[in-house]
Amino acid sequence: MTYDVRMADLQEQHAAVVRGRLTMERIAEFLGGAFSEVMEAAAAQGLHPAGPPFARYRFVDEDGGQGVADGGPVELDIEAGFPVSGSLTPTGRVEATTLPGGHVATTMHVGAYSDLGSAYDAAQRFLTDEGYEVAGEPWECYLDEQGVPEPRTEVFMPCRPLRPRGSYPSDG
Repeated sequence: MTYDVRMADLQEQHAAVVRGRLTMERIAEFLGGAFSEVMEAAAAQGLHPAGPPFARYRFVDEDGGQGVADGGPVELDIEAGFPVSGSLTPTGRVEATTLPGGHVATTMHVGAYSDLGSAYDAAQRFLTDEGYEVAGEPWECYLDEQGVPEPRTEVFMPCRPLRPRGSYPSDG
């Protein structure tokens, strides 16, 4: 698949999430429950979704740090939820967070969730080619209902320039 990666500037958004640590095999099960919990908690507080559901992932090594463990099932720290119309008061497993504002590289993946890694790879290559680096945890937004044959997933990768503006020949 070919990816059209572009730069965008986003505004910070209030969000509500459920966090967990799990293996790749449990992601789908976790997401469904997390999205339901967030919707119920937000509605109980008079809030409504302000965008599509999203998830942020971070691989965890055997010592609990960032990285990928050698051998055994890979564990992820995950947070899944929705941007919401205001600030949520934590309740049960549902917590308030924000989706960051600022520069992001973004691209659309169409197809199996198991192939999403190629969208992240394309965004990373784009950033490297354009003189940027990742500046925060990426996230993905799910634009279609469960069961769609070719679901659309938008990937967002926060970034910053490697060098100050004006230091590239094209900035002249």
